[in-house]
Amino acid sequence: MVMAVVAAAIFVATLVVVIWQPKGFPIGYTALIGAVVALATTVVGLSDVPTVVGIVWNATLTFVAVVLISLILDEAGFFEWAALHVARWGRGNGRLLFVLIVGLGAVIAAVFANDGAALILTPIVVGMLRALNMPQKAALGFILATGFIADTGSLPFVVSNLVNIVSADYFHLGFAEYAAVMIPVGIVSVLASLGMLLAYFGRSIPKRYDVLALTNPAAAVKDRATFRAGWVVLALLLVGYFAADPLGVPLAAVAGVGAVVIVLVAARQPAFLFARTASAPVLVTTGGTATVRAAGGGAGAPSGRVIPVWKTIREAPWQIVLFSIGMYLVVYGLQNQGLTDHLATLFDVFGDHGVLVTALGVGFTIAILASLMNNMPTVLIAALAISGAGATGLTHDVMVYANVIGSDLGPKITPIGSLATLLWLHVLEKKGIHIGWGQYFRTGIVLTIPVLAITLAALAGWLTLIH
Repeated sequence: MVMAVVAAAIFVATLVVVIWQPKGFPIGYTALIGAVVALATTVVGLSDVPTVVGIVWNATLTFVAVVLISLILDEAGFFEWAALHVARWGRGNGRLLFVLIVGLGAVIAAVFANDGAALILTPIVVGMLRALNMPQKAALGFILATGFIADTGSLPFVVSNLVNIVSADYFHLGFAEYAAVMIPVGIVSVLASLGMLLAYFGRSIPKRYDVLALTNPAAAVKDRATFRAGWVVLALLLVGYFAADPLGVPLAAVAGVGAVVIVLVAARQPAFLFARTASAPVLVTTGGTATVRAAGGGAGAPSGRVIPVWKTIREAPWQIVLFSIGMYLVVYGLQNQGLTDHLATLFDVFGDHGVLVTALGVGFTIAILASLMNNMPTVLIAALAISGAGATGLTHDVMVYANVIGSDLGPKITPIGSLATLLWLHVLEKKGIHIGWGQYFRTGIVLTIPVLAITLAALAGWLTLIH
């Protein structure tokens, strides 16, 4: 009993500091300190370390690689180019623009992970809305929709969310096996999200906007070679993901190769060979930044690297590796002291009442836990509990995927539900946009509960159909 209290206290203290994020104290170091305390108090043993590393290494390295690819492509202008094209497709129709932005967010979340969608697309959308002189209330609707769809759209693939990778690795789900279940369910989640977002923000969206106020998409591309290489890398990644499992290759290796290729292309010297002509504008780099100058005059332009590659590599989420190992060691202490057994018992109760009750019961339980204590520790706590439950066959599968859905969607209820949301709010603050926690919660709970219920019901129906 005493050790159970100690394990719970270490977990709560570590989680509070992680969410608080004191300035100059990265989350990885916080989690590692929690793990050291857990080891010192024998809540976990040294023999648990390789077990935890075996659970999280592939997930975290895959996630870092995917985010690094997205950061490099963002520097090349890939996402701004896509957003500007989408805005032009709206043809001045405000509601259509809203639908297209949500759709773009869902695609980016699926391919580049939820963090990429929230942290990269949001500043681009903010800049676009300012260029269009959107009213403040309408702009807030677009911004909140972008943040919301980043998580609700991160179901389709294993690589779409870090918690997806952790859960898939823990239960040995292959990329194709996972996608066969979650692509249809993910489509339902996106459509339900779009319906709720339109119902909630629809009246504030202007009927028309000025397409002519938008920048030419071609001007957004800062490094054409990296931009083009990005399409090739993404295509090869998709093939590699599906081929990896039958060949026994970890996803981290596939994503890692993709990251290395795109980094090498972006880091090439010189990045461009410029020549002025009388008919085309010239891209000139000065001090690591790119500008477009009109054609004509002068014999040439300086060459150099447009993308600050090493700066971008340093900004990749390396802390997440330390955080995953440290935090999951702390969570493992909860299992060692029997605290996850209580959750397993609750899951068994849900499992005794059919597939739909299991999906809704497990999914909403995980969503509440994720919204209160962050989805990263929640997904492993739930995975340990599912392993300890007596469910088998279809009921077990429903629990596994309901854990993913609850961990992906549940964090949208509160600002502390995921680290991505906290970072997203920080990005908005830097852009001069303040969203209070109370305002976020009032919006988040109204939008999330119906979408979560519909998505979990879709999971129950789809798994029953294909099982």
